[in-house]
Amino acid sequence: MSSLSSLADRVGILPEYVGHGASGVCATSDETRVALLAAMGIDASTEERAREALDALDAREAAQLIERVRVVAEPRAPAHREHTVERPMGHAVELPLRLPDAWSGAPLDWTMELHDEGGAVHRASGSARNADAEMALPLPVGPAPGYHTVRLHVRAAHEEREAEQTLIVTPSSCVTPAGLLGGRRVFGITANLYTIRSARNWGVGDLTDLRDLAVWSAEVGADFIGVNPLHALRNHDSQISPYSPVSRLFRNVLYLDVEAVPELAESAEAREMLARRDVREALRSVHASERVEYERVMALKRPVLELLHRTFARAHRGTADARGAAYARYLEQQGRSLTTFATFLALDEHVAAERGGRACWREWPAPYRDPRSPEVARFRDAHREQVDFHSWLQFELDRQLEAAARAGVDAGMAVGLYQDLAIGSAGDGSDTWAFPELFVMGASIGAPPDPLAPQGQNWALPPLDPGALRDTGYHYWRFLLRAALAHAGALRIDHVMGLFRQFWIAEGMPGSQGAYVRFPAHDLLGILALESVRHRALIVGEDLGTVPPEVPRAMHEWGILGSRVLYFERDHAGDFRGAASYPSLSLATANTHDLPTIEGFWCGRDIALRREVGLITSDDVMERARAERARDRQALVRRLEAEHVLPAGAAEPRDAELRGAVHEFLCRTPAALVGISLDDLVGETEPVNLPGVTLDVYPSWQRRLHTPLDALRDDADVATSLRCSRANASNGSNARNTANGSNASNGPNGPDEPDEP
Repeated sequence: MSSLSSLADRVGILPEYVGHGASGVCATSDETRVALLAAMGIDASTEERAREALDALDAREAAQLIERVRVVAEPRAPAHREHTVERPMGHAVELPLRLPDAWSGAPLDWTMELHDEGGAVHRASGSARNADAEMALPLPVGPAPGYHTVRLHVRAAHEEREAEQTLIVTPSSCVTPAGLLGGRRVFGITANLYTIRSARNWGVGDLTDLRDLAVWSAEVGADFIGVNPLHALRNHDSQISPYSPVSRLFRNVLYLDVEAVPELAESAEAREMLARRDVREALRSVHASERVEYERVMALKRPVLELLHRTFARAHRGTADARGAAYARYLEQQGRSLTTFATFLALDEHVAAERGGRACWREWPAPYRDPRSPEVARFRDAHREQVDFHSWLQFELDRQLEAAARAGVDAGMAVGLYQDLAIGSAGDGSDTWAFPELFVMGASIGAPPDPLAPQGQNWALPPLDPGALRDTGYHYWRFLLRAALAHAGALRIDHVMGLFRQFWIAEGMPGSQGAYVRFPAHDLLGILALESVRHRALIVGEDLGTVPPEVPRAMHEWGILGSRVLYFERDHAGDFRGAASYPSLSLATANTHDLPTIEGFWCGRDIALRREVGLITSDDVMERARAERARDRQALVRRLEAEHVLPAGAAEPRDAELRGAVHEFLCRTPAALVGISLDDLVGETEPVNLPGVTLDVYPSWQRRLHTPLDALRDDADVATSLRCSRANASNGSNARNTANGSNASNGPNGPDEPDEP
């Protein structure tokens, strides 16, 4: 094997992958290896330089007495072992050492301290008459699950060395439906929050709408309410996709209900602004719009929120009253991460005002590109109120989200809020600015070529560097999970295969020349299990498409629910699989945000749209797609009749009856969770997203619901669509008041905080 191949393998670049369909095995080219290594900051442009880089990695590893971070899972109970697969695990009661060759056979003396998560310090010491090159020392105690620090001092061969390790002990599994729900099967309502129309919102669904939807959902028997990612966005131009956020650590101000902010009652100035004729007319305009007008909505919310922040700062900030004390606690919980995020937003606005338009932070004046620079510190001091404004917005978002989650649980939901974690952050956003050492800016996450995208897909999201992630003790991953799980009883991991491997495309190269990069799945899944247990939350992995066999095995091993989508559950003949074939450890849905609604699927609206935007290139291809869809419709009816959710031989079902039959079918599967889309309940035809085209071609993420939230209770078609759900609600309704998955009191932080600026 060449030095280049060895080096690429060492850092996780896989030598090949199985392509789609008949494409066979796709080998990683040397050109791709060199480009991806360069993106990681490693010069492998010649075989000699590749060898030098490999030697440097060897030397670095040899110099480490103990690993910088170690993730160890507790042993599984024997009853569960029959369903597990082998994976790398150490022993929580021992600390492996890697000793220099010169110490081999020499007497060795050592002392050790284990600083556990609770602050206690446990000490041990000992001697070995003949040091072994690879030996293990007993820990002072067997630590409980959590984040601990091990400090070691050794003396041998007239040398003394010290080393430190982050030891993460994890549960053997995430919270499972059996553990949370006692084996009962439940259903929930899933919604794209921005699409919700209500009598009171400002042209976009907000957190008060989420609260009201949660209460209604609980009334009709639902045990969870799912939403799109609520991550922070810029909310202008093309920067509106919930899956390409400015930050995954903080939330989108768009979802704030301005009129629910407590300071409105104290601010006559803000109330006067809302009473102005021009403001009322603008609100009526965005409220009546068929699309979510992100920029116009934010232009209305921003000045009112600024007035409310001034009122808060004057009346509550720094005081001991309930509101001031809650804000102080929130700032302490979030730590420097929040300050850094708020500073980024203030700088982003400042530079945009000076330039007359926004620019990526890598194009800012050089001193502002480093969040740790003295110039950034001076800017933060000079713009203290602006930074505090953005911090306060996140505080209020957290308060309103907690209220929405709590309302669902109080109304009887066993799971509560089901949140969504996107796979990456935008390259020009806060996360990459705050943690530049973690992101590979010269590459992008994507997908390999397939029939719908022959050149592959480039998602324009810079990947995390798995080596840097590990070297920093997985702080970012830990903080990210806590932020995502705050107030949640369940969490969806978008593209869960990304915890195992990610498809990287080097800058300037086509997707057809990308390669998969290996990630430390054992460590990431162990930490996920730890945070799942601490937040008492279920984990769902989006595992659709082609995934390697180790992914579903590991998901089952760790208690992670898979995703089962009706449209994809087919046999080799193209027929829909029976309800009994769905696995119990899964979330079953009819579709996803990337797929047509049930109505859109039934009438072929997705086919017409793809032809309109050029994804279907000819009328002949479209006619073949329509013929295939006609066969799909017949197959779906046959399956629904076979499951006795549609009467055999009856006339073609009307719209609401079909949707109700589909939902009843899903509720008859063994799947622990069934997600019923609000889009399908109200009979939407247009999709919220059309993958593969830009916003100027199709307005993804902007379609609003035609049926307002206020009308759901009295809508006969909604009742017809829900008849199956109510009939099957007894599967899960008894779980109410026996489990509380909302974690409304849990903040995103635990005892430790990421080592951020």
